[in-house]
Amino acid sequence: MRTSSAARSFVSQYPKTTALVTVAGVGLFGLKKWMAGGVCHSKARLDGKTVLITGANTGIGKETAVDMARRGARVILACRDMERANKAAEEVKKRSGNDSVIVRKLDLASLQSIRQLAKDVLASEERLDVLINNAGIMSCPKWKTEDGFEMQFGVNHLGHFLLTNCLLDLLKKSAPSRIVNVSSLAHERGQIHFDDINQDKDYRPWRSYAQSKLANVLFTRELANRLQGTGVTAYSLHPGVIRTELGRHFWPTVPLWKRVFYVPFVFFIKNPTEGAQTTIYCAVEESLQNESGLYYSRDCSHQCVLV
Repeated sequence: MRTSSAARSFVSQYPKTTALVTVAGVGLFGLKKWMAGGVCHSKARLDGKTVLITGANTGIGKETAVDMARRGARVILACRDMERANKAAEEVKKRSGNDSVIVRKLDLASLQSIRQLAKDVLASEERLDVLINNAGIMSCPKWKTEDGFEMQFGVNHLGHFLLTNCLLDLLKKSAPSRIVNVSSLAHERGQIHFDDINQDKDYRPWRSYAQSKLANVLFTRELANRLQGTGVTAYSLHPGVIRTELGRHFWPTVPLWKRVFYVPFVFFIKNPTEGAQTTIYCAVEESLQNESGLYYSRDCSHQCVLV
């Protein structure tokens, strides 16, 4: 009672301050909701269908897996860390109520691992209805894949390029089917450095990341052209800025004074569930069945199709 009385007293004494704080609060939460982007409202079911998601043990990959499982799909989590993947699979099963969730070993920095996964999937799965190339690495040091490729280009593009091509026949057999490539708005600043594709001459983490994300978009466009008439469609997307582990290599490189500046903006960053919505939309939205090769985003002017 005393608290309520004190609050009424404060409001009566400082009506303008109260109004300003209220408007500011509502505005901030409204801005946060707007920045969270759209929500996929599709009620499409995936019973009897199989979905493979790379990097599904954390972040938007795991949230996408939960959504696919809730729709009744058989979900394959293709991950590098099997211990974390198994824990993620149990969480996906519990949250979705669907026990048809399995784990497969996949290291996108190893062409041998990619080929082995594809071999296992082709041997064990009768169909593959949706392939979601979600896994990625961002702004890491100058590392190389097992086969000698620059890590970001190797994992983000080349690994998924090989995986997709290895699974194309199964996707065609399962048509209508979809390929969803998780890219980034960073692709707009990207350039394919054909004369130094591994950036051995001048490595810059962000430039390499942008190159790999541009390659995702270009790959999607070319896939769409080559798959016309097969019943397999392809989509690329920008999920937004999201609180995930993707920034684990970037954050430690940020000077302390910049970190202090960035902290207030963390409030507006999407959580993984919000960040997964564009991926989910591309995977299930019925109206996209006859579309292919386009780039989707709720955070910019490019094919803003989420409501």
